[in-house]
Amino acid sequence: MLWIRMELPCWCLLLLSCLQSLSAHNDFFTSIGQMTDLLYTEKDLVTSLKDYIKAEESKLEQVKRWADKLDSLTATATQDPEGFLGHPVNAFKLMKRLNTEWGNLESLVLSDTTDGFISNLTIQRQHFPTDEDQTGAAKALLRLQDTYRLDANTISTGNLPGVKHKSHMTVEDCYELGKIAYSEVDYYHTELWMAQALKQLDDGEESTLDKVTVLDYLSYAIYQQGEIERALEYTKRLLELDPEHQRAKGNLKYFEFQLEKQKKAADAETEKQKEQGTTNTTEKKKVKKRSPKTFSLIPERKKYEMLCRGEGIRMTPRRQSRLFCRYYDSNRNPKYVLGPVKQQDEWDRPYIVRYLDIISDAEMERIKQLAKPRLRRATVHDPQTGKLTTAQYRVSKSAWLTGYDDPMIDTINQRIEDLTGLEMDTAEELQVKSYFKVVKDEPDAFKELGTGNRIATWLFYMSNVSAGGATVFPDVGAAVWPQKGTAVFWYNLFASGEGDYSTRHAACPVLVGNKWVSNKWIHERGQEWRRPCGLSEAE
Repeated sequence: MLWIRMELPCWCLLLLSCLQSLSAHNDFFTSIGQMTDLLYTEKDLVTSLKDYIKAEESKLEQVKRWADKLDSLTATATQDPEGFLGHPVNAFKLMKRLNTEWGNLESLVLSDTTDGFISNLTIQRQHFPTDEDQTGAAKALLRLQDTYRLDANTISTGNLPGVKHKSHMTVEDCYELGKIAYSEVDYYHTELWMAQALKQLDDGEESTLDKVTVLDYLSYAIYQQGEIERALEYTKRLLELDPEHQRAKGNLKYFEFQLEKQKKAADAETEKQKEQGTTNTTEKKKVKKRSPKTFSLIPERKKYEMLCRGEGIRMTPRRQSRLFCRYYDSNRNPKYVLGPVKQQDEWDRPYIVRYLDIISDAEMERIKQLAKPRLRRATVHDPQTGKLTTAQYRVSKSAWLTGYDDPMIDTINQRIEDLTGLEMDTAEELQVKSYFKVVKDEPDAFKELGTGNRIATWLFYMSNVSAGGATVFPDVGAAVWPQKGTAVFWYNLFASGEGDYSTRHAACPVLVGNKWVSNKWIHERGQEWRRPCGLSEAE
């Protein structure tokens, strides 16, 4: 972090002030005394000049250290950009550097515009991340923390599973996360990250931040969560460091008053119970033994997070024994009779099947190459308007590819048709996503297309993921994990045309690594002879 104060203007003003004094008295040479004064003035000028040089040298040294640091960092990062940015801390710190720290550097060197750097930086900064981007990166990090139950120290030290580019968070990084949480009135995460910043300061990490600033946020966040006694402890610690801190002095009195008020209320309640003869102050509270919570009663958000962590998967050994792998020729399709594909059952109800080695490395790389220039924020169906809108909560980006972009796309579409037996003419274009999140299928969401609802989903996994990134089905406790070069397939509708809501699914956030997928949503129209209607609703 660059926190150098710009001293240059002060020195310039001092020099100019001295020179103006000299020019205002043209008769200095007529008086030895006045000439002597000039010597001392010159000495002051030299002293000022040396201070100016020191300030310039200090500025250049700061810029040099910054350049050396970034040169080493970018050299490492550009060797494996996706792997480097696959670490969520690296992604957050990139947002923070470009949005905040490069601005500090600009302020530092702004006095010299002749070398072209500032003009170039000023032009480039219009393309830099904004405060909103930095906040978004911070929120994504907090979401990972919650979903995978990671403590702040684990994230700060970079000890995440499968990391290739370990990254340590500084006190300033932790403080920035806490501040962003605070601005969102998220006092839970404010406490976690201010406490981590304080821990690192207590451990002796050098920082431009002081403990007083961190303790101020920390004590207030704890108070907002109703823990007045702990808030009081941190406030007292703050006042030990800064006895004149006005807000802390006010908070100290307020917290002590609230605790005394609570104590009086508790004493009054105890006296009331004694009078009624029902006191139980010495009796230990009996813990009511709860019956095991069935998975179906757990809130959906909790189910989702559990499945993302690999918990709560509802596949019994008996059901597992009925899942098989096989060589599949797609009902003796001529293309696969002599070279059948490898197919394995992933889940029984709903039936989810995976095809192995179904897309080549060359095809995957070509799809990524075609998609990268077109990636834009993913959209979802708005049930109120019936139209697709940009989803603010989704951090994936998507692109759509057709055979016009490359004949290879037609080849892939034909492969999907051959293996599923479903018509592709009414299917949606091949959608490519970098960091993927699927939404639930909405009944009649695509009525305006005239092709019916999405009858089935084909999903290619085009990268392995070091940690996280599963596709989960909360209603049935299923989780499907990314495996490069494979594809999974399932029906979203029963043969009757009714929606199979057990196929509602969502993507878990990628903890470490990058996730590339491409999917084909297949629609009802054109499947009348390929998948005849069932006679019962759930058939």
